[in-house]
Amino acid sequence: MTTRTAVQQGTDRLPPARFALDGQTWKEIAHLLINFPVALIGFVYVVTVLFTGGMLSVTVIGLPVLALGLGGARLLGRWERGRARRLLGVRIDEPSPLPRRGDGLIARVWNGLKDPVGWRTMLYSFIRLPWGVFTFALTLVSLFVLWPVLPFLARGLTNADRAMVRGLLSPSDELERRIAELESDRGVVVDTAAADLRRIERDLHDGAQARLVNLAMGLGLAKEKLLEGQNDDMVAEMVEEAHGEVKLALQELRDLARGIHPAVLTDRGLDAALSSVASRCTVPVKVTVDLAERPAAAVEGIAYFTVSELLQNVSKHSGASTATVDVWRSDTRLLVQVGDDGRGGANLDGGSGLAGLTERLGAVDGLFVVDSPEGGPTTVTAELPWRDRA
Repeated sequence: MTTRTAVQQGTDRLPPARFALDGQTWKEIAHLLINFPVALIGFVYVVTVLFTGGMLSVTVIGLPVLALGLGGARLLGRWERGRARRLLGVRIDEPSPLPRRGDGLIARVWNGLKDPVGWRTMLYSFIRLPWGVFTFALTLVSLFVLWPVLPFLARGLTNADRAMVRGLLSPSDELERRIAELESDRGVVVDTAAADLRRIERDLHDGAQARLVNLAMGLGLAKEKLLEGQNDDMVAEMVEEAHGEVKLALQELRDLARGIHPAVLTDRGLDAALSSVASRCTVPVKVTVDLAERPAAAVEGIAYFTVSELLQNVSKHSGASTATVDVWRSDTRLLVQVGDDGRGGANLDGGSGLAGLTERLGAVDGLFVVDSPEGGPTTVTAELPWRDRA
């Protein structure tokens, strides 16, 4: 791979230093000579921001000035990363934008003051001045006195630059990963809540509400017949039909309430609630719950609905003759395992709701593992973070 190609692709694989001054060496020399003016600008900026923000901190504008200065430091860091990419061939990813939590001025100022990217860039710019003076002077003298070994000297000095850029201007891998996960999880939670609200609204509108409307109309007609003095048998029949509508509406409301949060789960915990779910499964289910205490209500609810969804899949798709549900605690995790002796072949792309369960569990730092070879058996393990019940 040529030098030009390696730099354009942003890789760190540089050609070896040679006595001849090739294109990459000239880029490294240019970087070293630019170090001094750039470091001087950065040092003056940092000192000015810190001095101004510190002196004004006794007033109401000191902290906002410092927060703005840290935002400006982000721009300096972006320029330095771009210079390192172009001249040193170092790929440095840009950090995530400053998160905006809260709409008020105080919240924005506080987020700016806590920005780790801005503070690391300020530190980088502050300590670069003596290094910039040293590399500028040494490189300038070497162009005339030590030019035979200048390629090796430039490579050594720029390697130190590369280390400083990676150490202070690179985004934290763990932090960036966590930010990306939280952004994704937030979207999943919002979408899930919106879908649940739409489902509840649809069930109320199409089920219980429609039956209550029919009930009101039926009772209205029965009242009219009764006032008109018509035969009691017809009125009794209409009241009987209305009574049937009331029972169906109550049943639908109970089913809807169970789908939101079943009363048995609140009153008696996972053991009784999962046994109730298992009794409605079309195959015999053995439920084992080994918990010394109950987890937090939110964790308990997620575990319940996970098992409920998995047992529905067992009823509809597995062709199994038996199934098992095991729940236990391991240190700081709550584990739920549902197995069956069915035909197997379950996967996250099969349209059986498993992908949705994966997203829901991921939104609360949970794990979801499916082991379902063709021909069975199937074992699905869900892992949730344990939180003590308030």
